[in-house]
Amino acid sequence: MVGIMIKAIKRKIRFFLIRKRFPKSRSVIIHKTFLTGEYMRISVSTTANIEILENVTFRAFGNIVVEQAGTLLVGKNVFFNNYCSLNCLDKITIGENTLIGESVKIYDHNHKYSNAPQFYVHPDQFSTAPVHIGQNCWIGSNVVILKGVTIGNNVIIGANNLIYKSVPSNTIVKLKSEVISQAMEL
Repeated sequence: MVGIMIKAIKRKIRFFLIRKRFPKSRSVIIHKTFLTGEYMRISVSTTANIEILENVTFRAFGNIVVEQAGTLLVGKNVFFNNYCSLNCLDKITIGENTLIGESVKIYDHNHKYSNAPQFYVHPDQFSTAPVHIGQNCWIGSNVVILKGVTIGNNVIIGANNLIYKSVPSNTIVKLKSEVISQAMEL
């Protein structure tokens, strides 16, 4: 009985510490079951909109950045493995029951650049487009998802993919693998 009470107290303390990292605003809704691992980095502007529903877990070394008037919506039962990063200036939505593998990066923006008269990347100017990930998806390790992408429901994205175009529902995305074989002489 004492062990259960200690776990409940630790959970409340952890939730209080997590909630303290988010700005006090009516536009920030975080369910009390939201869990994070060690070394979680959270950077949220006071004009951001965030909704994190029940049973969302971020493991160790996660990163959430929601700046300007960005909107982050995370559905129920979403799991983020170690080293995941959400970078939001526009809008990122993730549907319920989605699994996100280690080191997945999601960006809804790119730096603006110019190439005349010479090439220059603007460090503080961005082009943005929303990212939407559907329900019941599995995003494999080391996947990078870029701005403007919509991933449908029931999608599996294999490890090490760069997703820069939308993916329809009920699809498996994998790297093209080449099998090299040699005929054996008898």
